[in-house]
Parts: sequence; structure tokens; C-alpha cells
Amino acid sequence: MATRYWAVSLPVGQGSSASSVWSRLQESISKQAFDTALYRFNIPNLRVGTLDSLLALSDDLLKSNSFIEGVSHKIRRQIEELERVSGVVSSSLTVDGVPVDSYLTRFVWDEAKHPTMSPLKEIVDEIHSQIAKIEDDLKVRVAEYNNVRSQLNVINRKQGGSLAVRDLSNLVKSHDIVSSEHLTTLLAIVSKYSQNDWLSSYETLSTYVVPRSSKKLHEDNEYALYTVTLFSRDADNFRTKARERNFQIRDFEYNPETQESRKQELEKLVQDQETLRSSLLQWCYASYGEVFSSWMHFCAVRVFTESILRYGLPPSFLSAVLSPPVKSEKKVRSILEGLCSNSNSTYWKTEDEGGMGGFAGDADAHPYVSFTINLI
Repeated sequence: MATRYWAVSLPVGQGSSASSVWSRLQESISKQAFDTALYRFNIPNLRVGTLDSLLALSDDLLKSNSFIEGVSHKIRRQIEELERVSGVVSSSLTVDGVPVDSYLTRFVWDEAKHPTMSPLKEIVDEIHSQIAKIEDDLKVRVAEYNNVRSQLNVINRKQGGSLAVRDLSNLVKSHDIVSSEHLTTLLAIVSKYSQNDWLSSYETLSTYVVPRSSKKLHEDNEYALYTVTLFSRDADNFRTKARERNFQIRDFEYNPETQESRKQELEKLVQDQETLRSSLLQWCYASYGEVFSSWMHFCAVRVFTESILRYGLPPSFLSAVLSPPVKSEKKVRSILEGLCSNSNSTYWKTEDEGGMGGFAGDADAHPYVSFTINLI
């Protein structure tokens, strides 16, 4: 699928017709740039309005196009990220089931959504407003999804860090803990390479340690987690002595209800993340089609407006969409220029050649209407 297209319009001179210009264009492309895809861009007769209204509109078209294109790309990138994270096979993006490149190259104006008798500014404002609403909706949905992801990431980091900092609740079971009126169990974090030192010394760190009460519950790349049981009244003294020997005593209180609550919270977050991800992906698929359709209608208005301002009234021009490979771009530009009248070609030379230069903010100036549509 091509990702970069040119939307162009060529003037139809007196005594000629759009069909004859199209035939000449097709013939020239097939002979001199056969690797360039070429399609008619069917634009209906829109309501022209006044010259002042067209001039005012043309000033806003470039800015609006950047905004609409930006929203389109933003949704596309969100789709790609969600598909990657979900492990979903990337599917072609569509507008009502039609692949977006086919929708562009076989464009048909939607009269029901955008009546051709509406003023051009009204159509453009309506499209801009619709896209702005979709962008706002996207921000809200993405923020909601990212919030759940962040909560899960925090939990996963706590469970995935070293024993010195991670959550210990899923490593300690009820039978590992002794808790009575006089006895308590502490959790010691011991360097992986100091385990022998711990085992030979923990019983003598304070007076009231239960002999042979220490057992290893878990070990990671840096530390080992040990229990030790002692008299409750001696716990603070044991902590101090352990710290002097570089053994870390973690604060921990075993609570079955808290354990179950954390487990349920984690399961709910995982389920919420999957639900939001699936919902956001489906919304993005639908919204991308809506944005793309509006964008192509906007491009049609842009071609129409710029063609009237450039070629005059009554509307008499041929609009087309091309997708030339980079190596053929110069040749295609030459073909398009050759199909314009000599007077127009002289008048619309680039600034470097002493002419008027660009039109409606386009970076490149040509003797015909032309702008680029970047699908990605």
C-alpha cells in the first residue's frame, strides 16, 4: 500500500474537457512514468460563494489540514501500539470496510453527511469540529487506559524488584509466621553471599531467639529472605543487632484479609486493563475510519477552493490523485506542468525563478494545484 499521495488539479482550457485532459494525463504517465499510480479524484460541484470567502477560507485550509492529518496519525499510532501490546496481527485500516488507500483512490463524496449546497466554510468548520471532538475523546480514553496500566506497572515493579524493596506478601504464607502473645516472627533480608554468616550468627544476635527457627523462603539474584522467631519484647534489640551485621529486617505484618484484597485488586486491574485495551482498540478502528473519511472530504474542499482561486470561474479543472515513486517525482512534475497552459506555467513559477511563488502556504509552487497526503 502506498503511504504518500499527491492531490492535484489541472486547468481545463477553452475548447477542451476534463475527459480529454484526463486521457492526455493517462497517456503521458503510462509512457513516461509507468510506475506511478494514477486515479481520478471525483469532486462534485460545490457551492463557490464569494471570492472574499474563498480567500479567507484558503488561509485556514493549510492549518486545518495539519490538525486533521495529525489526529489521523495519532489514532493510527495508538492502534499500532495497542496491536503490538495485545499481540494482535495488524489489520488494514478501513472506512466502512473499505481499505483507506482504496477509499482515497475511489473517493465518492458523501452527500448525506456533507450536502454540496452547504457553504464551504460550513463544511470545513463542521469537519474540524468533529475531528476536535474525536481527539478530545481519544485523550480521555487513552488517559483512562494509561491510568490502569500505571497502577499495574507499580504493582509489578513492587513484585519484580529485589527482596530489599519488593512486596513480600506473595512470598510469605501463614505457616511461615508465628504470632502469639510472647512470640513474633521477623523477616530478614540477607545478602546472597552472607547466608552462612546469617545462619551461624542469628541465634546469638540477641538473648531470646528461638534456636533453629530461621528458614529460607525465597532467593533472588542479590538477596535471600529468611524468617526468624523470637520473643516479642526482644524484637527491637534484634533489629538493631542485625542492622549492625548488615542484615536488613523488613517491616511486615501478615494479614490474610489484606493478602486476599491485594490479590483481588491485582486480578481486577488485569481484567480492567484487558477490557479497556480491547475497547480502546475497537474505538480507534472505528474513529480512524471516521477521521479518514472526513479528512478526504476536507482534501476535496481544499482542491476545489484552490482550483477556483487559481483557475477562476466557472469551475473548470481536472482533479486527480497520484502516487509516484521518489525516483519518478521529477518526471511526473514535468508531465503535470506540460499539461498546464503556457500563461499559467509562466505565472506560477517558483520564487527562485522570479514568479509569485507558493499558493495557500504550500512549500512547493507549481503551475497547478498540488499538495501531499501522507497516510502515515
